[in-house]
Amino acid sequence: MERVYNFNAGPAVLPEEVLLEAQADLFNYKGMGLSVMEMSHRSKEFQAIIDDAYARVKRIYG
Repeated sequence: MERVYNFNAGPAVLPEEVLLEAQADLFNYKGMGLSVMEMSHRSKEFQAIIDDAYARVKRIYG
C-alpha cells in the first residue's frame, strides 16, 4: 500500500511503526490475549494505561 502524506490542518500522518504497534495492541494488548477495548476499566492493566497517560501529560505540560 502506498502511504499518502496529509498536509491538512488536522492530524498528521503517523509513522508506520506507530500504526503497527497500535494495531497489534488493539488485537492483543501486551500479550494478554484481549484488546484494550475489551478489558475491564477496573483492571490493573487498564489502570496502568491511565496512570501512564497522566504521567505523560504531566511531563509534557509540567
